[in-house]
Amino acid sequence: MHSALIERISARPDGPLDVTWLGAGTPRLPLGRIRLRWEPAFLSGWDITAHLGLATNEVLLGSWPAASDDWPNLVRPTLHEVTGLCAAFAFATDALDLSNRRAGV
Repeated sequence: MHSALIERISARPDGPLDVTWLGAGTPRLPLGRIRLRWEPAFLSGWDITAHLGLATNEVLLGSWPAASDDWPNLVRPTLHEVTGLCAAFAFATDALDLSNRRAGV
C-alpha cells in the first residue's frame, strides 16, 4: 500500500485514526479529504506527510520528519482541525448556494 485515506479522526487525544489503505495508482484526492503517508525515517522514527485535496489539486498539509513511534498523537490535532475546517467550509458553501438559488442569482 502507498498511503491511507483518513476516514475519521477521534477528538480524544488517545483516540483512533480510522483509515482506508490506498494503492500507488490511486487518483487525486477529493475536495477536503486527507491522505496520510508514513515511512521509516533515515536514522530513527517515521517520516510522516499529509496531503489535502482541494478543488483543482492537492497540497501538502503538513510533514513531521523523524517523528517518534507515537506519531499518531503528534499529527492528530492538525488532522482533526483541518477536517473540522473543511466540513465548516462545505456547510457554508452549501448554505450560500441554497441562498443564491432562492434569490434567483
